Amino acid sequence: MQPCAYILASGYNGTLYIGVTSALPQRVWQHREEIFDGFTKRYGVKTLVYYEPHDSIGEAIRREKQLKHWNRAWKIRLIEKDNPDWRDLYPEIAI
Repeated sequence: MQPCAYILASGYNGTLYIGVTSALPQRVWQHREEIFDGFTKRYGVKTLVYYEPHDSIGEAIRREKQLKHWNRAWKIRLIEKDNPDWRDLYPEIAI
């Protein structure tokens, strides 16, 4: 399993959620299935629009914290650099 920082969205240019995990397919599935109460369930944030693999969980956590402090425009530019149509990337990583 590879540590990742990731961004979920409620839809195109919608509400964003930034997280970190060492099991990206399973974690995104949990968001999609609304397994846990919280922000993503409350706001319907289920679409994986960006992720970054890291060599260690420490690196992934540092990146998550950095991204959370970015303004919205920077986050959108990051997403749209590699995913201009805000496609759901979950099918690419699902096992």
